[in-house]
Amino acid sequence: MGKKVKKEVEPPPKDVFDPLSIESKKAATVVLMLNSPEEEVLAKACDAIYKFASKGDENKVTLLGLGAVEPLFKLVSHEDPLVRRNATMVFGIMASNNDVRKLLRELDVTNSVIARLAPEEDIVVHEFASLCLAHMAVEYTSKVQIFEQGGLEPLIRLLSSPDPDVKKNSVECIYHLVQDFQSRAAVRELNAIPALLELLKSEYPVVQLLALKTFGVISNDRETRIILRENQGLDHLFKILETKEFNDLHVEALAVVANCLEDVDTMQLIQQTGGLKKLLSFAEMSTIPDIQKNAAKAITKAAYDPENRRILHEEEIEKCLVTLLGTDNDGAKAAASQAISAMCESLASKDAFGIQGIPQLVQLLSSENEEVKEGAAIALANLTTASPSNASAVAEAEGIEPLINVLSAKRDGTVANAATVLTNMATQEPLRFSIQSRGVMNAIVEPLQSTNSLVQSKAALTVAALGCDADARTELRNAGGLEPLVKLLHSKNDEVRRNACWAVMVCASDELTAVELCKLGALDILEEINLSTGRKNNFSEGALDKLLDNNLSQKYSQMGYLSSSNIITDGFYDYGQVKPGVKLLSLEELNLQELNDHRAIILVNAKLPDASFSAEDKSQDRYDGRTTSSSSSIRKSSKERASSAVVSPVEEKQESSGRSPSSLSKSSTREKGSRFVADKMGGPIERDKLHEFSWELHISEIEFELKCNVVPIGKIKKGTFYHRALLFKVIADRIGIGCSLVRGEYGRAWNEVKLVDDSPQGITGLLLPPQVYILDLMYQPGCLMKQGSAEADHYQHI
Repeated sequence: MGKKVKKEVEPPPKDVFDPLSIESKKAATVVLMLNSPEEEVLAKACDAIYKFASKGDENKVTLLGLGAVEPLFKLVSHEDPLVRRNATMVFGIMASNNDVRKLLRELDVTNSVIARLAPEEDIVVHEFASLCLAHMAVEYTSKVQIFEQGGLEPLIRLLSSPDPDVKKNSVECIYHLVQDFQSRAAVRELNAIPALLELLKSEYPVVQLLALKTFGVISNDRETRIILRENQGLDHLFKILETKEFNDLHVEALAVVANCLEDVDTMQLIQQTGGLKKLLSFAEMSTIPDIQKNAAKAITKAAYDPENRRILHEEEIEKCLVTLLGTDNDGAKAAASQAISAMCESLASKDAFGIQGIPQLVQLLSSENEEVKEGAAIALANLTTASPSNASAVAEAEGIEPLINVLSAKRDGTVANAATVLTNMATQEPLRFSIQSRGVMNAIVEPLQSTNSLVQSKAALTVAALGCDADARTELRNAGGLEPLVKLLHSKNDEVRRNACWAVMVCASDELTAVELCKLGALDILEEINLSTGRKNNFSEGALDKLLDNNLSQKYSQMGYLSSSNIITDGFYDYGQVKPGVKLLSLEELNLQELNDHRAIILVNAKLPDASFSAEDKSQDRYDGRTTSSSSSIRKSSKERASSAVVSPVEEKQESSGRSPSSLSKSSTREKGSRFVADKMGGPIERDKLHEFSWELHISEIEFELKCNVVPIGKIKKGTFYHRALLFKVIADRIGIGCSLVRGEYGRAWNEVKLVDDSPQGITGLLLPPQVYILDLMYQPGCLMKQGSAEADHYQHI
């Protein structure tokens, strides 16, 4: 043991032998005495072991190794009060060691120790039995054992013990136990709250502190808060807060108040009694950082309730929180930012913070503390949501630059909320331009590559908000942002996938970006999404349509249809029908292919000069290598072109029926265009001689001449249905005739136009819905065939 432990035995009666004086310098010897049948030896051995164990953790480990715990366990329930007391004292002090506690759990000692809490036991037994349980209750398994073996009730009873150590140990054990919800409910049912409140009046700070910590846990339950209020618990708490000598208890007291403020009834009571003003003043005036932080946290908890927000606004909470933003403590700043975020649910508070707090929050974005930075970003995100004035205030406070900078912050919450602020600001065009001019699309690439779904979602939303301008799309494309954006389309998170679809839809507004997105596989992914009822969303179909509308070569090859709004421009090529999932090669890639026997790719590269239709115009199509002008002999005056651009096919038919005399007729333009196309492509063909029209050989000759599978449409002098329909669509798009291009089977293709039929006889002023007509370019160029008619069906099919 290090020091000699001497055991002296009391003088025995005269009729027995004199006792021997027992001395030992070895702990092992004393441990052996624990098996003695003599009560005096047992009592003194326990006392010696207690003194030895009290000297340090190393001695406890020594006793554990000597096997002292097992015999001590038996002595805890010994019939002799002195032996029982001394053994319990050893257990109380030994249980502070982790290895000892492990063995105590294996021996299941809790039932025996709980029995020592009985009223008839000595107060010293109460002290050390409760100390042992307090040590044991640190571990979850022991918590369960103490609760299930009925330990809570005697511990609560001992809260009223005259001995302060018993009170301290009992409340400490209860504090550990109530971490579990079952014990919290039992504490209420066993009426422990009045006894715990009494401990707040203790002259011993450690007892007060443990009572407050216990209240801090159990007051998370609404039922407990009601009982606390009914027992004037708030008065006790505010007395502690108002007493400067108790400043070491203020942090814990505030934590309990914070929980109580969640209840509207409590909030109203505190407001009516003037306690709320005291609390806010206390928070503002305190110089203790943890007190400021906990006060802000109390406000945050309370502000989740609408009525509480109203009360807090009436007390001008905004001024208090803005003051806390200016403290020197990072924890208080972060907590104040969180409170501002919670209060932003109130429009009145949101407006008030916009005036008072936004400049300070913008400054906090540049803090070196990550928690402060994140808190500021969250607050600004909530402040600017549905508030254009606050979004403008952020810009006025020079917040754009720091917001873009924190897109590369370490915390995901910071990045996600900074992206949200930028998205909120981008709804105003001047702010959007200002954000774009600072390289935001370069900065957003990193968040798009995040592994956090919230960051991914918010970053994609930012792209959708800012990508509506061509320069921003170009910047994103050049920065390599399209690839991570397309990858987000694979996300299993619904919101991420939805926002990614939205961003793709916006970015696909120009041809270059649409083509790049298709190269990255966006088209295939979107098709797959739209086939799934569980994965498609409001934007997936729109994204697919937009992608195809700005990549008409891909759309026509894949969908076999171009609408009247799909305007064919230079560089369009008809590859033919492709199967779903097959990637369409670019024109550059197709040009590099060796000549093969596959279907020729028809290229459009038209340049329209200013002139009018002229039967005498003999100018030839111009082409250089693999490009050509497909309609250079079509001429229109500037006046005709201007009018044709705004007159629709519906108006054309109305004019012919006398309902729109001010519009210029389009029928002659359409007929001239039809005849022009037919003439360029080999002229009208008799139906029964169609098989003699050897257009295939002609196309093959062109391919051989060019040594390429890509054939400029202007080179074609003998064309069939799909050549003629494509050429007419190209011409119609340039002279303002609305028509669609539809691919059929077996080399068939045709143009559809929508016209309004005349009103039924005897009825005037009735506007009928437009009807679809097929335009004949093969047999009787210019002839219209009503969709569904026998002649239209024959034209569309062999």
